[in-house]
Amino acid sequence: MAVPKRKTTPSKRGLRRSHDSLRQASPAWVEDKDSGELRRPHHIDLKTGQYNGREVLPPSER
Repeated sequence: MAVPKRKTTPSKRGLRRSHDSLRQASPAWVEDKDSGELRRPHHIDLKTGQYNGREVLPPSER
C-alpha cells in the first residue's frame, strides 16, 4: 500500500486545491438592448414576448 514518506505542506496542499474553488457566478440580470430594462439572460422577455430578437410569444397586456 502506498504511504506518503513526508507530510504534505500547507503550501503544496493549497496548490493542489487551487482548482477546487467555485467560480463566481455570472450576473443574474442583463440590460435589454432594445428596451433598456433588466431581464434574465437566456430567458424570454415576457413583456415583449421576444427572445433573441424575434417574437416567440404574444406580448403581455399589462
